Amino acid sequence: MGEVRDDAAQISGELVELRQAIHADPEIGLDLPRTQEKVLAAIDGLPLEVTTGRALSSVTAVLRGTRPGETVLLRGDMDALPVTEATGLPYASRNDGVMHACGHDLHTAMLAGAARLLAARRGELAGNVIFMFQPGEESYAGAERMISEGVLDAAGSRPVAAFGLHVASGLLPLGMLTSRDGTMMASADTMEVTVQGHGGHGSQPHRAADPIPAACEIVTALQTLVTRRFDVFDPVVITVGSFHAGTASNVIPDQAQFSTTMRSFSAGTRTVMQEAAYRLVHDIASAHGLSATVDFVDSYPVTVNDAAEVTFAERTVGELFGGERFVRTPFPITGSEDFSYVLNEVPGAFIMLGACPPDADPATAPFNHSADAVFDDAVLADGATLLAELALRRLAG
Repeated sequence: MGEVRDDAAQISGELVELRQAIHADPEIGLDLPRTQEKVLAAIDGLPLEVTTGRALSSVTAVLRGTRPGETVLLRGDMDALPVTEATGLPYASRNDGVMHACGHDLHTAMLAGAARLLAARRGELAGNVIFMFQPGEESYAGAERMISEGVLDAAGSRPVAAFGLHVASGLLPLGMLTSRDGTMMASADTMEVTVQGHGGHGSQPHRAADPIPAACEIVTALQTLVTRRFDVFDPVVITVGSFHAGTASNVIPDQAQFSTTMRSFSAGTRTVMQEAAYRLVHDIASAHGLSATVDFVDSYPVTVNDAAEVTFAERTVGELFGGERFVRTPFPITGSEDFSYVLNEVPGAFIMLGACPPDADPATAPFNHSADAVFDDAVLADGATLLAELALRRLAG
């Protein structure tokens, strides 16, 4: 039997076919029946214990090595985004308003490839591997739902380590990998605010209770809150992305509503941010003689890598591809990721993989979530190799 990397190169064409088939037929959210069908076909015939989700179109596959040992989990997310593709690729999305703009189609193909590579090496495997094919990463908390359905216990023993890869269409050169100890990605929460006033004629504001100035003051004060209440080395980001009030220039409305995204890099700061924002909204509204309601919609927790697992992954990359292929990112990423739910339960590492086409400049190439984002299939074999080797070596260690 050849080296894992050699075998991955042999199946790279099939991985490209799978990735492009998924890309051309993207699905959103938790219900991905056609994507699930493609995954099941790709792993059919392998010596895996396969189960599908009850409340979502997940696929959980367990590979049991011929020797007893611990368990490692490998994850790939499968869902797309509500984006109209503008790449012009021959395998571009056929589904209106839906696109694999974040590279999850590559993640799925790489995980299917890892399953094939590891299934061929059951004799070398001391323990079990859980392959977690997950829907609903994009704002649906699919990882949390899979955990509630038992993915972490699928092999009978909880994983001792978990690994996930995420491709990037920009920023990183093709084939480069990066990660870091501790906080890798931010938490994300939404705050919905309604300032309640009393409408009236625009020419007589003293006879009304105008919610718009109070809401505008709150928006500005939230930015001051960021700079005056939080350590610059444990930062937060608050962005008001939606603001709605009124129907006409001469009508004072009853309500002003806005929504924010709130990002933080530690669990403690996340709690303080919510408490401080809640108090600020109510106090400013009260100072104007108005009332306000505040609703928090928790999204994803902070994604926290285990230092030992990052070091292990860095060493593995160096031995497979050369030390120059791995760099430690000095700062966390301000995006969020629901692999955080897995890493809250299992020590592991989330690793970014550059998939920027070689003829594009990573500094200016359209990034993930863009309608123009293009991911190079050349990374598929290396991604499958790395996932498989992380499992083999971690269980051997």
